[in-house]
Amino acid sequence: MARWTKAAAQWICCLIAAAFLLFFSSASMAELLEPTEPAGIEEAPLTQQVEVVPEASDDQIATRLRDILRATEWYEGPQVTVTNGVAFLDGTTDSQLRRNWAGNLAEKTQGVVAVVNRIAVDADVGSTFGRAWAESAGLAQQALQAWPLAVLAALVIAVAWLISILVLRVARHVLTGRIESPLLLSVVARAISIPVFLLGIYFVLRVAGLTQLALTVLGGTGLIGIIIGFAFRDIAENFLASLLLSIRNPFAGGDLIEVAGHTGIVQNLNTRSTVLLTLDGNHVQIPNATVFKSTIKNYSSIPSRRAEFMVGIGYDSSVSLAQRLIGEVLNKHPAVLGQPEPLVLVDQLGDATINLRIFYWFDSVSYSPAKINSALLRQTKNALLQGGIEMPDPAREVVFPKGVPIVQMDAAPRQTLETSADRPAQPPHEESSDATAEEGDLSSESKSMEHTEGRVPESEINLLSRR
Repeated sequence: MARWTKAAAQWICCLIAAAFLLFFSSASMAELLEPTEPAGIEEAPLTQQVEVVPEASDDQIATRLRDILRATEWYEGPQVTVTNGVAFLDGTTDSQLRRNWAGNLAEKTQGVVAVVNRIAVDADVGSTFGRAWAESAGLAQQALQAWPLAVLAALVIAVAWLISILVLRVARHVLTGRIESPLLLSVVARAISIPVFLLGIYFVLRVAGLTQLALTVLGGTGLIGIIIGFAFRDIAENFLASLLLSIRNPFAGGDLIEVAGHTGIVQNLNTRSTVLLTLDGNHVQIPNATVFKSTIKNYSSIPSRRAEFMVGIGYDSSVSLAQRLIGEVLNKHPAVLGQPEPLVLVDQLGDATINLRIFYWFDSVSYSPAKINSALLRQTKNALLQGGIEMPDPAREVVFPKGVPIVQMDAAPRQTLETSADRPAQPPHEESSDATAEEGDLSSESKSMEHTEGRVPESEINLLSRR
């Protein structure tokens, strides 16, 4: 219903525009641009100079011009003074047109080399309303003469508009299977249908006798597009970026991506922005121009993904034994892939520990990297402690300004402490499990966020959906 209401409004606007266009084009362009004499005044254009006598003097020129101005009865107190061929015109009249007429008369008079027109325009309220009424009557007369052309123009524009819509729908139907991007499909279809409507406008202007204006309208369409592009540069840049993104498809709906410093699940791609649902449950709208020019990291494009963590062991511990124990943890965990195989490498000889860096691959579509890392760190700590591998803290220097106090203890308590220290720690059962209750089922963030409810901004248009 909303689409038909919008179409009807566009049709009505086109008809009104056509009526106004032909109403003002019924007269020639010269008549519209050239001012006309008020009603009741008739004048002929001065095409020849006003002859006085051969080698007329300044007084003769002034007398001749003064007599002409008084004879018209258009001026009050006309005065003309001529000095060395320069005519000075003084007096009062009721319209700018008559003031200009006097100046043109003096310019075309023999012996005048320059004119200083000082005639004042003093129009009263009655004369102003009279000229307004005369102009209104003229416009009404032109409207009566132009209404057949207005009706014809409205019909032609309506037919051209309907044909352009038909061409638009046919183009969409033909190109649907050939163009995957819905935005590109819409742009191409409209580029095919718009010239049909412009041809209707051109025909109307030709019928109205405005051929030059018709060519200007058709030729100026591209110029108007360039001007609008500069005026709305950011909007045009985002629109073009959305078109390119919908064609290249660097991500799809539901993908976990990182772009412009934001990490989230793609919810929507519209003509202005890309909407992400971050892992903390917020919607982020990033302008498409920024998305197109930024580095996009798509975590969902390839199922397998590599992660790493580091563990420090003591210098007295066996490195090979620690590598074997950690490798067993990685091989037994269901989330770690066997190919590519996991690696346990000596990364650095630290101040107090030998640092081992562990690399492993997992299925990023099914599992969360943060949850898997938590489970592997927990199981690695448990396996190393059970295997007798020390995991000391980094070396620290402690300063006692007053010395170290020494307290002698009895033998019985010492034996108790030694027995307690020598007893191997027995970690609880959940330390060796693949996932604890707090770590969840190790599922990926994309699956965890599927049940998140909320309104997606600007979800009316989604260029990621395929028709």
